[in-house]
Amino acid sequence: MKTPQIVRESPVLLLLLLLSGVHIDGYRPVIIVHGIFDGPKQFKTMSQFITKVHPGTKVEVIDLYDNLASLKPLWRQVRGFRKAFDSIAQKAPDGVHLLCFSQGGLICRALLYGIPHHNVHTFVSLSSPQAGQYGDTDYLKWVFPDSAKKTVFRICYNRLGQKVSICDYWNDPHHRSRYLKSNNFLPLLNGEIPHKEMKAWRENFLRIKKLVLIGGPDDGVITPWQSSRFGSYDSNEKGVEMRNQEFYKNDTFGLKTLVARGDVEECVHSGVKHVQWHSNFTVFTTCIEKWLT
Repeated sequence: MKTPQIVRESPVLLLLLLLSGVHIDGYRPVIIVHGIFDGPKQFKTMSQFITKVHPGTKVEVIDLYDNLASLKPLWRQVRGFRKAFDSIAQKAPDGVHLLCFSQGGLICRALLYGIPHHNVHTFVSLSSPQAGQYGDTDYLKWVFPDSAKKTVFRICYNRLGQKVSICDYWNDPHHRSRYLKSNNFLPLLNGEIPHKEMKAWRENFLRIKKLVLIGGPDDGVITPWQSSRFGSYDSNEKGVEMRNQEFYKNDTFGLKTLVARGDVEECVHSGVKHVQWHSNFTVFTTCIEKWLT
């Protein structure tokens, strides 16, 4: 974005703006990562929201693993999205924002872990199962038509199942030991299994300036819906909120540190279905807009 006319004509005002830290050269680019069964076309409305309130913003919806390809294993997707992310972020000296929907929120977290000097300012996690998924939804029935939530672990917690993306974050509270042993994605992200990359991942994740967690009780897909705020079920299917999670208490990937820094924002909206989060203007104006500067 060009410097405003009044600034060009007033060197004193320009100096004051620079000293106050105000950005006069436009907004940071926004990189969007879609969710399962999605693609760029689902984010046309969100892109329009962003450019309407922040004119001149460069919005990039990464066109990878769209639709059925979104079922590919998540570590493979992370590698692909990493390459696309790098090509965009390297051209943004002032940093970028990440806006990641549903399954995409997990991809983005893994992506951030693996980039030592990333320049992500704000990470917006939009209705993403950050603490995993466990529940019967239309999506689940579409992927596993002959299985109920109580039997999905038999499919997911083996080598073949881990080649399907949803299995990479299937968190069955009744089969905790099998989850920890057989799931090669989410337990690593959450630091529930010790590994040699934990320290580096934590340091990389803590480079972000703000984490925005968005979700709501009427989502209908993310189960429990509190997973969008790092909540999950216990073995009695009672909710365990973020601050009572072991990965939070142990600060395995930096979440507790972010909270202590005051850099975690939680935004809850009722009445919003899963497929509506990225096209609801109220959600955008109340939960997202102010963080994309």
